[in-house]
Amino acid sequence: MTTTSENSRYLRLLGEQVGHELAAHLQYMAIAVWFDSHDLPQLAAHFYRQALEERNHGMMIVQYHLDRSLPVKIPGTPEVRNDFNDVIEPLQLALDQEQQVTRQIEAIFRAARDEGDALGEQFLMWFLEEQVEEVAAATTLVTVAKRAGDNLFDLENYVARETIGDAGESAAAPRAAGGAL
Repeated sequence: MTTTSENSRYLRLLGEQVGHELAAHLQYMAIAVWFDSHDLPQLAAHFYRQALEERNHGMMIVQYHLDRSLPVKIPGTPEVRNDFNDVIEPLQLALDQEQQVTRQIEAIFRAARDEGDALGEQFLMWFLEEQVEEVAAATTLVTVAKRAGDNLFDLENYVARETIGDAGESAAAPRAAGGAL
């Protein structure tokens, strides 16, 4: 079955995902800045990297549209949250965001499958695998932060010592429009 943009739920959801990824990019930048402003450089560095990774994910979807000669639009993004009461809140927000993105990618994959778009399914396999890693990393950060309690040095040391996620490095990743940052 050939997917056309006029009647494709798959292409509509995929186009919307560009906005979701760019919104995640901005939210992670805001989280990084919050950590930076609270003298937590390891957490700040982690979320600055996460912000770039989300930007790259959005641009991978853009490149996919370009490669398949599909129309693509860069949507506006919603406001981001900038203020948090403690270290757990931004980490929990990141986990909640990753769980939401996982649900979105799963819905896009199901739509591609329902429409018989094998190329779409193949493209989304990498994103599904990536979301397993993203949710696991965010879950671990929340767990470690809760265990550390008020001892933020333990949390910072953990982030400095351990490899959290794949830092956006994957040989199997799709190409990003304009190049990955």
